[in-house]
Amino acid sequence: MKSSSIPFCRLVLTSVLPLLPAPLPASAAPARGATTSAVAPPATGPGNGIIALPPNPVVPAALRTCAARTPTGLGYTILRPATGSRPASTDIALVSYIGYLAATGAVFDQGMNSPLPVDGVIPGFAEALQMLAKTGVARFCVPPALGYGAQGSGQLPANADLVFQVELLDYKTAAEVEKMRSTQAPEPAGQ
Repeated sequence: MKSSSIPFCRLVLTSVLPLLPAPLPASAAPARGATTSAVAPPATGPGNGIIALPPNPVVPAALRTCAARTPTGLGYTILRPATGSRPASTDIALVSYIGYLAATGAVFDQGMNSPLPVDGVIPGFAEALQMLAKTGVARFCVPPALGYGAQGSGQLPANADLVFQVELLDYKTAAEVEKMRSTQAPEPAGQ
């Protein structure tokens, strides 16, 4: 994620996370015109290529590659397809994800039920979020040009190829988030 967006992400985490509902079960009605399958999504685990959280500190080499590429160079492998609407660049996505280095498999970041502004993360992650529909899981291979580039970031070396496994749990538009904030009851004084 962008280091300059950390204060914004903390604001989003503290103000949006309590407002976002838990993921809907497969039998629930879809939101915003999305369609759902009658079959429940498969469980995460080693048999289907989906990494369960929390992961081992190093992800195996077989789970560090992607099968296809977008025109921008973002690699991807769909691990659990989903249909329906997808978030836009101005939306806030609720995701579970693991980030690891393509070269070594070392995990550098992970989050469960994390609200992230789509336009507040690195370009490759933003593009990835916009490719997923709710309940979808994919592996994304982010080249340096769509990641942190030549400057690196914290523990990430310069020109690092990154891999993320991402599950899109839900998303809200900025207007929906603002409406939730305005209708949320204020806390009593002194608490």
